[in-house]
Amino acid sequence: MIDAQAATLPVLTRRNVWLPSVKGKATAVIGMRRAGKTSLLWQILADRHALGTPRAGMLYFSFEDERLADMRVQDLDLLVESFYQLNPEWRDARRASFFLDEIQLVPGWELFARRLLDSENMDLFLSGSSARLLSREVATSMRGRAMEAVVFPFSFRETLRHAGREPDKPTGRLTKAQRSQLGKDLAQYLHNGGFPEAQGLDTRNRFELLRTYVDVVLLRDVVERHNLSQPQVLHWMVRQLLGNAAGSFSINKFHGDLKSRGVAVGKDTLHSYLAHLEDAFLLCSLELATDSERRRQVNPRKVYPVDTGLMALFDRSGKANVGHRLETAVLHELQRAGAQVNYVLTPGGFEVDFLARDPSGAQALIQVCAELDNPDTLAREVRALQDAATLWPGAVLQLVTLNPPKNAVLPPEIQLHLAGDWLLSAPVRGS
Repeated sequence: MIDAQAATLPVLTRRNVWLPSVKGKATAVIGMRRAGKTSLLWQILADRHALGTPRAGMLYFSFEDERLADMRVQDLDLLVESFYQLNPEWRDARRASFFLDEIQLVPGWELFARRLLDSENMDLFLSGSSARLLSREVATSMRGRAMEAVVFPFSFRETLRHAGREPDKPTGRLTKAQRSQLGKDLAQYLHNGGFPEAQGLDTRNRFELLRTYVDVVLLRDVVERHNLSQPQVLHWMVRQLLGNAAGSFSINKFHGDLKSRGVAVGKDTLHSYLAHLEDAFLLCSLELATDSERRRQVNPRKVYPVDTGLMALFDRSGKANVGHRLETAVLHELQRAGAQVNYVLTPGGFEVDFLARDPSGAQALIQVCAELDNPDTLAREVRALQDAATLWPGAVLQLVTLNPPKNAVLPPEIQLHLAGDWLLSAPVRGS
C-alpha cells in the first residue's frame, strides 16, 4: 500500500479519451488489450494530482501482481482499511480516488465495488480484460453502477503527439514543409496503426507484436472464455474479416462457403463468434442505416479492425488498400467522438460509407475515398452523397480524401476535407 502510493507518476503520451462524469457511478475503462487502459488510469490520477488533489488521497492498485494470485473478495476490505489507516483524514471528510486495475482477477469483486460506491466517499475507476472477464464486461457486471470510457489504439493526433510532432496550430496555418511532413506521417499511421507498443518498430517486429495481440485475443478472450468447440472456424472467420477489412460480410454467405467445404456449423454459432470478436474489441461491424429491422438483418455488415495496423497481417491481395485503411481510421475517429455510425445504401443503388449521428443529434453523411483525380470516381462519390441526402436531408455532406482533386468543382452542399485535417478535427457537424 505504501509503495503503491509512493510510486512515481509515469510520464506517458497524453490520451484524448472521453471520460463520463455521473455522480454515484464508477468509471470502467475498457478497450482491447494493449490499447492503453492502464496508461489512461495513470493519466487521470496525474491530472487530479496536478489540479491539487494530494497523492495521499489517490490509490492506484494493480491486481496483476503475482503475490495477489490467491486474493479473495474478503481481502479487498483490507485494501480499503489499510488505505484509511494510512490516511485517516480522508475518510468521509474528503473525497478519495481509487484506481483498481485488473480487478476482475478477484472473484466477487462486483459486490465489493458497488459497496464502495454506496458506503465510502470516493471516486472509483476500474479497468480490466482477461479470459475471466472481458473488458466490456467490467462495466456490465456493475449492473448500472458504472459508465464506460473506451480506449482505442492511438488516434492520428495521439500518434503525432507520441512522436513529438503534434501540430501546435490549426492545419490551415501549417507551412508547406509542415504539410508535407503531415502527409508522410499520415501515410505511416494508416500503414502502421496506432497500438502504443508498435510505434517506431521495424516491419518484422511490428508484425510479430501485432500477431501476438490477435493470438492472445482469440485464444484467451474468445476460445477459452467461451469454450468454443470449433476454434478453427473462428480462425477462418477472422482471416476472412480482417483480410477483407472495410468490406461487406454476410453470415449467410460465409455459412454457405463453409458448408461447401464440408464444415458443419450453425448460423447461430457464426453469429455468436462475430459477437465474441466484437466484445473483445478486435473488430467492429456496422449495420445498414434503416428503420426496418428486416433490412438490417438481411443486409450484410461492414466490418473494420480495431486498428489499421492489423490489416496487413491478413491481407492477401498484395495491394496497399489505402482507401480501406483511411476508411477505417475515419470510422474510429467518429467512434472516439461518441457518434452512432451506420452505412447507407441509397435508392439509386449507391453506397455511402458512413451515416454518423453525434450525441447532440447532428448528422453527417461521409464518403471516404483516397484519391479523387479520376473524374468518374469523383462523380460517383458526389452522386452517392446527393442520393443519400434525399433520405437524410438534414445531414451535412462530407467527402474525405488524401489529396485535393485537380480542377474539380464540387456542388456547394458538399464539404471537401483533406484526410489529415479531418482526422485532427473529426468534425461531424459542418464547419
